Amino acid sequence: MRIRIIDAFTDRPFAGNPAAVCLLDGDAWPDEGWMRRVAAEMNLSETAFAHPLPAGAGADWALRWFTPTVETNLCGHATLATAHALHGDGATDGTVRFGSRSGVLVAHAHQDGTITLDFPAAPATEAPVPDGLADALGATPEAAYGTGALGDLLVVLADEATVRALTPDVAALAGLADRDGVRGFIVTAAASDPRRGYDFVSRFFAPAQGIPEDPVTGSAHTALAPYWSARLGRDALTGLQASARTGLVRTAVHGDRVHLTGRAVTVLDGTLQHAAGQLS
Repeated sequence: MRIRIIDAFTDRPFAGNPAAVCLLDGDAWPDEGWMRRVAAEMNLSETAFAHPLPAGAGADWALRWFTPTVETNLCGHATLATAHALHGDGATDGTVRFGSRSGVLVAHAHQDGTITLDFPAAPATEAPVPDGLADALGATPEAAYGTGALGDLLVVLADEATVRALTPDVAALAGLADRDGVRGFIVTAAASDPRRGYDFVSRFFAPAQGIPEDPVTGSAHTALAPYWSARLGRDALTGLQASARTGLVRTAVHGDRVHLTGRAVTVLDGTLQHAAGQLS
């Protein structure tokens, strides 16, 4: 079975966020335990599995995402990577609709090589800063916000330099996530100099989900985009995720939807030797 590793939200290999993509031959899901074992074997922040849907199903492909430890409800970079794989194979005419746990998600491939994802927005609602968060991050938050169904805590810090310098206690963050029932922590600040080509920076930590730090998190930008658009007074912005690999996400708020635009690069195209049904 074919499997690819695709770096998303970047235009060069070994940057952005790598996702494994497995386009399934059949029209149904294989054994879930097998998908979980593949995701654990790949050991990337997400592995995406997709299979084609029949005409009239309301979407073109069914899509699921797994971290090394859990199935997740929404993943931006692995959706971008899957759309990139389908477009490269000639399996879509440029637009593909994915049926997912988060409803129908649309990806559109443009002639310039970029791909735009149409995702539900996650408006931020101010919340108390959790006890212990400052110690776990190693920095004092200015404010914290819930993100509704997204399930993350959006944490605003004083400046870009503070976000970049974070060396959090991931075990402590995992404990806070379990205690408070959140998926992960989106840490953000305004860009120190927007002339560098981005308007805000972020990092994302989800150790309770098996992801100590995610390199570039598309889903987090469904909360970052409306938050920063409201603060900066512009619907269209660019976010830099300041992980070691880095990546750029162009965002545009359209009512209750957010458009996320980026590029992707295939870095590995191989064959999975043990398909579903071959393992006990």
